[in-house]
Amino acid sequence: MARQDALQGSLPLLILKLLDRRGPVHGYGLTTFIEQTSEEALRVEEGSLYPALHRLEEARLVKAKWVVTENKRRARVYEITPAGRKHLETEEERWHSVTAAVAQVLKLA
Repeated sequence: MARQDALQGSLPLLILKLLDRRGPVHGYGLTTFIEQTSEEALRVEEGSLYPALHRLEEARLVKAKWVVTENKRRARVYEITPAGRKHLETEEERWHSVTAAVAQVLKLA
């Protein structure tokens, strides 16, 4: 299985969790953290990350603003909203239920 296939469907959950735990972060920071933390098992392509961020923003689960970085560059920073925190809680519970069910099937198969 390709590394990006392993990420399929879980990227919005990972984004929300990271924003909840780490506070406002730009897209590159999200990508780097996911890839490094997963020891490169999960690879986040720009073509997946930014559409996911835009969908989360449209759903009002995250909000974005432009900031000037220490290097004097403009960066778009994303932050979780209260609705995003509520959604994260629901999705995290669902994720744990689904992965426990998959683990049970794998154990018995």
